[in-house]
Amino acid sequence: MKTATWLFVWFALCLTATAGGKKEKSLVVTFHLQGEEGEGKKIAVPEMVAGRQVFFRLAPEISHNNVAAFRPFPAEDGYSYGIVLQMNDVGRQRLASVTNANKGALLLARLNGRPLDVLKIDQGINDGFIVIWQGVTAQEIAMADSMMPRIGESLKEWKQKKKDK
Repeated sequence: MKTATWLFVWFALCLTATAGGKKEKSLVVTFHLQGEEGEGKKIAVPEMVAGRQVFFRLAPEISHNNVAAFRPFPAEDGYSYGIVLQMNDVGRQRLASVTNANKGALLLARLNGRPLDVLKIDQGINDGFIVIWQGVTAQEIAMADSMMPRIGESLKEWKQKKKDK
């Protein structure tokens, strides 16, 4: 019986020791297609866009898992940043499919769950680049730097820069 107690205590200590590791904060980028009010609360939720209520689907069409690289730029609002996202191969195909099939619809960009920007799909995006025009903070850009290279930077250069920090 004492052996079982000691094993339990040892196991609990091992779990405690491994759980204390610091995990880097990550950046979660998602793009949500315009939905319909009639789809229900489990499918679409309302957001205010230009003073009117618009419904967007909860499930993202595109996410940070589809992004290969990024480039920040100062936003026109004077205090935040915008960000150009370059999709990986899967993201490029998904972006082209979604935008070509939903011309005229809106696409909501969220960053860590926070709505940032709404884009109107006026044409298909086939080049694999999408832009969030405003609302990105300097801290979020730093998080993105730890997750992926900047556009034009090789993966080798990015890994070396990350290693040097």
